[in-house]
Amino acid sequence: MIFELLRGRGRVAVAVAALVFFAVYPWFASRFMITVLVQCLIMAILAMSLDLMVGYTGMASLGHAAYFGSGAYAAAIVSVTYKASFPEALAVGLIVAVAVTAVFALVALRATGVYFLMITFALAMLIWGLAYRWNSMTGGENGIAGVQRPSFIAGTTTFYYFVLAIAAAVFVFFGVLVRSSFGRTLVGIRESESRMRTLGYNVWLHKYIVFLISGLFSGLAGVLWVFYDSLVAPPLVDLSTSFDALLMVSVGGGGTLVGAVLGAVIVKMLENLVNLVTDRWLTVVALVYITVVLLAPQGIIGLLRDLMARREMNRAALEVAGRANASAGKEGSK
Repeated sequence: MIFELLRGRGRVAVAVAALVFFAVYPWFASRFMITVLVQCLIMAILAMSLDLMVGYTGMASLGHAAYFGSGAYAAAIVSVTYKASFPEALAVGLIVAVAVTAVFALVALRATGVYFLMITFALAMLIWGLAYRWNSMTGGENGIAGVQRPSFIAGTTTFYYFVLAIAAAVFVFFGVLVRSSFGRTLVGIRESESRMRTLGYNVWLHKYIVFLISGLFSGLAGVLWVFYDSLVAPPLVDLSTSFDALLMVSVGGGGTLVGAVLGAVIVKMLENLVNLVTDRWLTVVALVYITVVLLAPQGIIGLLRDLMARREMNRAALEVAGRANASAGKEGSK
């Protein structure tokens, strides 16, 4: 079944099966399909970072393109312009992404609800404007090309395994985090901020920390993306990237890490398929989002949970009815 729906050995078995599949995937997949799955894994990191805010803390954001793009641009600039090594570019990308997130969070957390959403959108557009207009640093609309991967991950397959290892580590990290006391506090904040304040929790600080963690891993996804694509340009930091990430969480199911990963795989696979026949991806995004909201507002994982809960209820009802009939039969025989 599904990782989030199982307990104990079943959950471990699904995790092992998934790792085995991803490990052997390059053995039978084409080069193109390997690159597509690399995209899926990188975007899964972005989706998990957003899910920490949206699904676990209840903060819907349209700003993740900014953190993603900040990490990507910073890594590209130091790599191409200053000939930095991969570890140096990675470190700079993460630092810049966290710095941007730290500043944006101070502004965004002054608002709630739709106002919070619009502020994150506006702040993200500031980064897009810098990427588009700061020609001397970002290359303007042409972006920065020629980002080279180090020799140990230069090949398509080796880079795939490298990204897979990082994505798996990120998944484990988030899994431990959301099951910790900190993670349970986030869920409490999502359900009722006023109650958590009454209980003595510093709600603002928890939200700020979540912002920083989310920005850090969004930046990590951005750095990986620029070394995958060897190019960074303004479209990478525009609103469509934030919408894609939000769609991934919505499709898979917010508040479930498996849902974020599943949503990333589905959305990126669908995007590549659509782009083979048309350039109307944004139209497809809108249609998919409307469909999900109407038919499965809790996402795929939520839909499966509802189906399983309904099946368990039906099974329990049948068992009760069976016992009642058996008791009635015994009473009648007397």
